[in-house]
Amino acid sequence: MRLKLVVCILGAFAPAVAQAQAPAAAPSPAVRAMAAGYKALTVCSALKTAEAAGGTRTLESVEAHELVGVYPEIDAMVRDMPVQIGARQVSVPWDEAMPPRVAVFSPGRGCAIQPVGWTGESPEMFLPGPRVNEPFVTADPVGNAALLNEAVEGAFEGRYGDGANTTAVLVLQGDRVVAEAYGEGFGVDTPQRTWSVGKSLAGTIIGAAVHRGEADVNAPAAIADWRREGDPRAAITLDQLMRMASGLTSDTAGNRTDALYFGGVGIDEQATTWPLIAPPGSLYRYANNDTLLAVMAIAPTFERHPPAALFRRLGMYDTWAETDWRGNYMLSSQVWTTARDLARFGRLYLNDGVVDGERILPEGWRDYVSRPSGPQPGGAQGYGATFWLMNSSEGVPPDTISANGNRGQYVIIAPSRDIVIVRRGEDPARKRFDPIAFTRDVLAALDTGAN
Repeated sequence: MRLKLVVCILGAFAPAVAQAQAPAAAPSPAVRAMAAGYKALTVCSALKTAEAAGGTRTLESVEAHELVGVYPEIDAMVRDMPVQIGARQVSVPWDEAMPPRVAVFSPGRGCAIQPVGWTGESPEMFLPGPRVNEPFVTADPVGNAALLNEAVEGAFEGRYGDGANTTAVLVLQGDRVVAEAYGEGFGVDTPQRTWSVGKSLAGTIIGAAVHRGEADVNAPAAIADWRREGDPRAAITLDQLMRMASGLTSDTAGNRTDALYFGGVGIDEQATTWPLIAPPGSLYRYANNDTLLAVMAIAPTFERHPPAALFRRLGMYDTWAETDWRGNYMLSSQVWTTARDLARFGRLYLNDGVVDGERILPEGWRDYVSRPSGPQPGGAQGYGATFWLMNSSEGVPPDTISANGNRGQYVIIAPSRDIVIVRRGEDPARKRFDPIAFTRDVLAALDTGAN
């Protein structure tokens, strides 16, 4: 097992009968542009945030992890397209008649994919405050260290999902790291994309605004495009957006929003355009747009309280909340951060929103995000307000919540056990990690009654 241990360890099925096949149609320019945008942004984010965090990533590492097993319609193109890496930007040529797709890095905000055809100047840089990265205290676990090491090693050896690619595991017990391990090419200073763990980060940013008196989750979301007389979407509340219960439609299950993430379309150009398909609050439908709209509703607060300021207050100095090219935050997915920073995020919820004696989130916010109010998804986990709920899993305390993201990102918080479990991955499509089984085994190992 190649681990660096830090602490204690689209088409129809082909017929069987041979017959003449029509040549496959070449990918459309729109699909090629999307593939190039995916590669430019992913390479830019992975390399530039690692450099800013004081670490090192190579293009070969990114190609081996982040750029394999992606969406089937662009997977092969993403692998084959050439890439050009500059001091502050990454370019990917994709069409002889068009300029390359370009992603530009800005300190404090990470990388942003520019629109198709962009040939302009790099945007003005946003400079963060001073970097004072708090070291973690490490300790032996209270419980059975051998069982804990066995569970952590199993996460890298395929015990919790055949073909899953674990890149990092960190277990926090109270304020102490009791297990931390990384796959080859990853380490304490390697940011990875959160994917939808960003939604729970967004919910936390909203919670901080509520605590400051700058947002009300029960009020209609402040979306300017919905304020026209007679628009029924004006009734959608911030709470309903946070619970994936807006009643808005989406183009695909989960609403991948590729045009926003990789295509260079601005959030304010598209996210507000979806029509209602159900009364607000009556239907659960997991969709990126609900989180994007919730963040847009509190965007006026970012001038004085940008996401980076909250991250710094939590000690998350290796975290970058990316934006579209217009400066709109993409907090439904586009955040790059380390396993240790995600543990700091989880610790905020262990402490019910208090950091160093200062309340950051409203009293009871943890209970609010943990409450399965309104319509619920099917499956093993329920949904609260930007957090998934492990409230019905054997061997897992019912107050356990988790922030889940594509390709195997998990931040699992068990307040009654004072434990945070972080698992990072680059799982290929259809190769899933089992977070509930992993959580059950880690918690069993940390049972204070274990020998």
